[in-house]
Order: sequence, then structure tokens, then C-alpha cells
Amino acid sequence: MPRTSAAAATADLPASFEQAMEELEQLVARMEAGELPLEASVAAYKRGSELVRFCAGQLDKVDSQVKLLEGDMLKPFSAADAAGGDE
Repeated sequence: MPRTSAAAATADLPASFEQAMEELEQLVARMEAGELPLEASVAAYKRGSELVRFCAGQLDKVDSQVKLLEGDMLKPFSAADAAGGDE
């Protein structure tokens, strides 16, 4: 029985954000080096787009978790906070 496209896409997803970023970096390096023929470049671009969506989804999940954990303690970030402006 053939897999559906959703099942195939799920099976091809990396196990973690870090793995997705590593694969994406490798794809970009190969594309920038001009190592891929046209059809392979298109396939690499498509895979890269999938990896970017996966990473964005992972970041959204983490952002939601942080907001849930922090609750009302969240405050807007400012440049002064980063520079240690409360001295």
C-alpha cells in the first residue's frame, strides 16, 4: 500500500531542529558552490523550503511554551535590557 503524501512528508522530517538546521546548511553550501545540476538544485530548494517550514514550526512551538511558562512575567525586550541598562 503506497504512503500518502502527508505520511511521506512526515517520514522525511528531521528528528530535531538542530538536524534540520544542519541539513539546511549543507544544502545551501552545495547550492552556493554550484555543485548541483539544475534539477537537483530545484529539488534542493524544495527540500530547503520544507526544512525552513519545519524549523519555523519548531520555533513557534518553543515560543508558545515560553509564553505559557512565563505567563504575566513577559515584558517587551529593549536594547537597554541587552546592554545592561538597569545599572
